[in-house]
Amino acid sequence: MESFRGLARSPGMAHKLFSPITFGAHEAPNRVTVAGLTRQRAGEDGLPTELHERYYSQRASFGLVVTEGSFVDFSSRSFPGQTGIANDEQQAAWTRVADAVHDKGGLLSIQIMHGGRVSAPEIQRGAPTVAPSPHSDGVKFHDWDGSSKEAPTPKELNVDEIAEIVETFRRGARRAVDAGIDFVEVHGANGYLLHQFLAPSANHRTDDYGGTPEKRARLVLEVVDAVADEIGDERTGVRLAPQFPVQALDESDDSDAAATYRAVGEGLARRDLAYVSLSSPSLRAAGVAAVRDAVRERGIPVLANASAATEPTSLEDAESFLDEGLGDAVAVGRLTISNPDLPIRWERGLELTEPDQATFYGGGAHGYTDYPFHDDPEPYRP
Repeated sequence: MESFRGLARSPGMAHKLFSPITFGAHEAPNRVTVAGLTRQRAGEDGLPTELHERYYSQRASFGLVVTEGSFVDFSSRSFPGQTGIANDEQQAAWTRVADAVHDKGGLLSIQIMHGGRVSAPEIQRGAPTVAPSPHSDGVKFHDWDGSSKEAPTPKELNVDEIAEIVETFRRGARRAVDAGIDFVEVHGANGYLLHQFLAPSANHRTDDYGGTPEKRARLVLEVVDAVADEIGDERTGVRLAPQFPVQALDESDDSDAAATYRAVGEGLARRDLAYVSLSSPSLRAAGVAAVRDAVRERGIPVLANASAATEPTSLEDAESFLDEGLGDAVAVGRLTISNPDLPIRWERGLELTEPDQATFYGGGAHGYTDYPFHDDPEPYRP
């Protein structure tokens, strides 16, 4: 694992990136957060393991640690190796993860999700894939053998089935809080089910869940409302990816995106949420700005994440996001994988460890829990 320079600061230069920020009822020590990242280290049972306990607790120096997207029912699982928060065993396993993070003074948020059309029955224990409309648009899913395959045509959800999905999010959120997790982040991004409802390319409905920007925004807001009603506004976050062209979604019409995400933002701003995380290739995109402006009127903190960037988010990037008003904190991806103590390294101007992309998805401890700390150059070997 190579170390490299160029993404750290000169020591002694203070920046608000390293100042406290309040998320809901908790004060975080800094504004560098771990973005939810797919790592695929669970088994078919979806149980977090000792590896997850170590991985997330290693990152307790971040202002907030957000987990990988976790399914709320086996019928909503999107890929092999995904963790779940759908039954008693998974809840108990997440309790051990939360305890490990808290023992090191960290804050933990679990990202909960439904994959929608980005899956297949063999991933979902035989359940059919579902979506706002019966179109796969060439979406791929990852099978248990690691291969990428074309996803089947999904079943169009009816209104009763939509209501049940909202309830699975509610139940997952309750389990998460009962497990001792500090926050629940509703995953409305990255081309999964809630994002599919937002995007006109995937949502061709003409009922109360499609046809206009306001109707396409309805499901995201219903899910967030259900979660917040269950566990409290102060524990509830949401992740959105306005105009992120992922999983065959197209939100390239600026006018439509602005209207859709304005409806989302105004709906979210009815509540005192813990935070809203915005991920996009352009943090100045019309849809991103629409959400950011609306929730800031309410005083909700915004986490900024430059998704799909060619290079990892650098310290200079992170500081500029705050300086330019694009976020109140930053959600960092790749460098959090290889630098479990990134906030300390950035603040002190220390060398960074380059991530090994070959170990991002699946596997065991290698490339997951064995990256070194700045004051402990010997990586953990299980």
